[in-house]
Amino acid sequence: MPEQKIGEVVKFFAKPSVAAVKILEGELRVGDHIKIKGHTTDFEDQVISIEIDNKPVEKAAPGQLVGIKVKDRVREKDIVWKIVE
Repeated sequence: MPEQKIGEVVKFFAKPSVAAVKILEGELRVGDHIKIKGHTTDFEDQVISIEIDNKPVEKAAPGQLVGIKVKDRVREKDIVWKIVE
């Protein structure tokens, strides 16, 4: 399936398993399927929640810093791809 680069991981919070992601291009919405890929990271996940300043939102646009719940550990500078169906 085609993938669109959407952002980059800025920080990872282990306890809630949340990635802080800087949205670089495109739009990320709740329900989207994403792939996170980096030096040692490579998995697909579905976006179940997006938060900006600890408040839930439905979508994120370029330039925003968002928190998304992830199922596995991610690292700084990992690339977030949106899987386009």
